[in-house]
Amino acid sequence: MNWQLFSVIFTIASGVTIGVLMTIALVTGFDEAQHIVTAVIIGLVLSIPIAWIVVKKLQSLGVNKTPVTP
Repeated sequence: MNWQLFSVIFTIASGVTIGVLMTIALVTGFDEAQHIVTAVIIGLVLSIPIAWIVVKKLQSLGVNKTPVTP
């Protein structure tokens, strides 16, 4: 597991996931602090497997690549 790649993908995935969940919460009328904190926690938890899957897919794309020599 490439932990540096995972941390970058996790940062991006968590920001997007939290943003989507907060937008959904605010549009549907859940605008209290408890609801916003819940959306943030759920977004962080959901972004862990999202980042894990994306990193695994990216690593599988580069496993069998051999450098081309001129």
